[in-house]
Amino acid sequence: MKKTTGALSLFLLVLVVLGASQRALAGEKLNIYTVNYPLAYFAERIAGDLATVTFPAPPDVDPAFWMPDADTIAAYQSADLILLNGADYAKWVSKVSLPRSRLVDTSRGFADQYIEQPNLTTHSHGPSAQHSHGGTAFTTWLDLEQAAQQAEAIAQALIRKRPEAKDRIDRNLQSLQDDLLKLDRQISETTRANTGLPLLASHPVYQYLARRYGLNLRSVIWETGEIPTEAQWAELEGMLKEQPA
Repeated sequence: MKKTTGALSLFLLVLVVLGASQRALAGEKLNIYTVNYPLAYFAERIAGDLATVTFPAPPDVDPAFWMPDADTIAAYQSADLILLNGADYAKWVSKVSLPRSRLVDTSRGFADQYIEQPNLTTHSHGPSAQHSHGGTAFTTWLDLEQAAQQAEAIAQALIRKRPEAKDRIDRNLQSLQDDLLKLDRQISETTRANTGLPLLASHPVYQYLARRYGLNLRSVIWETGEIPTEAQWAELEGMLKEQPA
């Protein structure tokens, strides 16, 4: 009888310890780092209180061409999930060592739809190093259908980390996708009513927006906070003759 009672007590103790461990694990927030604001917003919407989401790029740099310092790279390396945009966005990622098992390339599912463009004029964003917008166009989320797919990739990564929260993650994902696709429909309706309207953009980063919504769009390369040069004004005048935006 004593042996039975002792075994039962031990079994109950194990259950209590396991239950406490599981509750602690479930209550521990995931640490998520992202390479741009859209992914941070998506992750916050989908994860809710399951995660702390960090997008550490300073506000005065272009995160696509930013190079984080050693401490920030170490913070990325210690994260539970690192959300990448793909499409050659955040070029610093290829120059450092990051834990592959925690990387999530959110646009991999539509990589065959990336837009390739020729090299354009080399320029810089404020204190950033000079660069060109040639190669793979990387602002994938401006096609809101693609943005919804990127959100799906984030949700799947979260579910792998927190399978017990699958239903909650799925609900949050659905809410976000509903919002994205509603905006997608609104933009589509607006552009269909203005088919062929000549448009100009201040920077060559709207390729996916133009493709998705059939925009008649051409771009100059003007930097925020910088007065255009005489040559840039002349370029604009010439462009307006062909593209009377």
